[in-house]
Amino acid sequence: MMKSKRNTIYLLFLFLIVLTSCREAKQKEIKRQYYHTQIDIFNTSASVKYEYYKELGNEITARLDSFNLSLNPFNNQSIIYKVNNNIDVDVDDWFIACFNKSLEVSEKTGGLYDITAAPLINLWGFGFEKQNDISPRTIDSLKQCVGYEKIKLNGRKILKAEPCIQLNASSIAKGYSCDLIAEMLDNFGIENYMIEIGGEITVKGKNPNGRYWAIGITRPEDDNTGTTKEIQEIVYLNNRSLATSGNYRNYYVKNGQKLAHIINPKTGYPSGGNILSASVFASDCMTADAYATAFMVLGLEKAVELADQIPDLDYLFIYSDENGKLKELMSEGFEKYQIQY
Repeated sequence: MMKSKRNTIYLLFLFLIVLTSCREAKQKEIKRQYYHTQIDIFNTSASVKYEYYKELGNEITARLDSFNLSLNPFNNQSIIYKVNNNIDVDVDDWFIACFNKSLEVSEKTGGLYDITAAPLINLWGFGFEKQNDISPRTIDSLKQCVGYEKIKLNGRKILKAEPCIQLNASSIAKGYSCDLIAEMLDNFGIENYMIEIGGEITVKGKNPNGRYWAIGITRPEDDNTGTTKEIQEIVYLNNRSLATSGNYRNYYVKNGQKLAHIINPKTGYPSGGNILSASVFASDCMTADAYATAFMVLGLEKAVELADQIPDLDYLFIYSDENGKLKELMSEGFEKYQIQY
């Protein structure tokens, strides 16, 4: 009799648990709506739109703050800062992921993409330090401190061939941070979101109107104020990442010459290639981000040759022809981004 009573109580307890879980799930579904979290991070801004039953601003901020301590060279507590200043440190998984991807892209581009270009980027005033003596002699000297083959990962330690070697992950870290926020939202079971960090974008599912996310690609016209944003193309994304690189925003003019932020690590000078804007579509934003910069340095012909060899990668290159007219060159798969669902 006592055993029967205990079984009854146990079954009633299980029933209450199931009932409570169903009620909570139903409440979550009823209250599900789109939220928009905006924060400043990595000397830029982050915007995250997502459909969920509660706001996740604290969780998003905490994850980006943690990432900030890995790959932000402006933060003197970060891992990359310590690596750059030869302070003994174990690198974390995020650092390793970016480092390995950067070496992969360096290999494929013959070193025209190089995470060790920091000394040259700093020299031209686009990095985390600034030098004033821009001369051929200085450039040649700093080139001795540049080269992806001069640095390697041994366990969780970075080994340098020269102590002057420094890393700049600005061309890959923002894209990777989009991937990390996407991973977090996926773990929450969120099916619809759009993440934009410093212009790099990752999306999944549909927007609040139930359609693919519409993203504008800016016309590459010189404007270092960031106020001119005429749209060249509108693309529609779902479960895809997009990164765009160009020399039309981050630049300055010295002695009548335009000096842009994308530096050729082989020559030591601003790239000056014929691509004005490179937009790259990939399954992850870290890959899209790195190749968008790499293609700017490679130039149109070599960029197309390489891009067409990389699986699951699409592109839109905007360039200027011999008459100064803007032209577009796109991958065969680009047309799918021009269709809205």
